Amino acid sequence: SLISQDDPDEDPELLLVVPFSEAVTMKSISILSHHGNLTANITTIATAAPRTVRIYVDRSNLDFETVRDLEPTATITLVPPSHQWSDEHANGTTDYPLRPAGRFQNISEIALYFCDNYEMPEGHGASSNMDDYDEDRVSTEITYVGFKGKGTNMKRKAVKAVYETRGMKKDHKVPGSEYFGMEGV
Repeated sequence: SLISQDDPDEDPELLLVVPFSEAVTMKSISILSHHGNLTANITTIATAAPRTVRIYVDRSNLDFETVRDLEPTATITLVPPSHQWSDEHANGTTDYPLRPAGRFQNISEIALYFCDNYEMPEGHGASSNMDDYDEDRVSTEITYVGFKGKGTNMKRKAVKAVYETRGMKKDHKVPGSEYFGMEGV
């Protein structure tokens, strides 16, 4: 499980950055979370399922301050935990399609920013109105994140190239120049 900081004065935010080894095309994302109490090291921590995920594509050096102000590529409102953990869906995940599809083609990195959870009042996520929220903040917990799509088999590597500021005649042979002398045609 991935859990936000267990500090009642801190925001229950999570930022998950996933780099890929090759360019990929993403079709959907699956997110599963737990809602309730988690026992770890003899301590019981109250946790909640995330409500909203903001998705950022091919953005490097993201931190919490940056993602709060940056326009996301897509925003998804997740299903409530009561739907995820019902007997009918006990071991399943929910797939969220990524739309528009053009924004999720040939990506090399994806960042998921979970800004709020279902224990917070709606509209109080991403530090928007958190100063007005006096209640203890419950940690956000993610138990599974899955990506569905396909690799493009194009690995991004540095290109070896030589650039000339001034062309050298000896490097640029013209076919047939041996018949017309040194200058060519």
